[in-house]
Amino acid sequence: MDNPIRAHAIITGRVQGVCFRMETCRAVENLKVSGWVRNKRDGSVEAVFEGEEADVKAALEWCQQGPPLSRVDGVQVSWQDYADEFRAFSVTY
Repeated sequence: MDNPIRAHAIITGRVQGVCFRMETCRAVENLKVSGWVRNKRDGSVEAVFEGEEADVKAALEWCQQGPPLSRVDGVQVSWQDYADEFRAFSVTY
């Protein structure tokens, strides 16, 4: 990888009960991104994306909109050191 990065995101709004996790997996299928997405108890969704900079940024951009039934109020991103920790992208519980 030329420029691998890692982003940790917290997505807030109406993001649970609207297939956000499943649709995030679908959205990143064609990107070279690994990591996970999960619901949090406070009603937000949390995700970690690792991969090429352009692909991670594309995943984060998708999170700004989310699936059709969602309403994204915000995406808080913290940049972390790339760890090459994951082999795929999945839903975590």
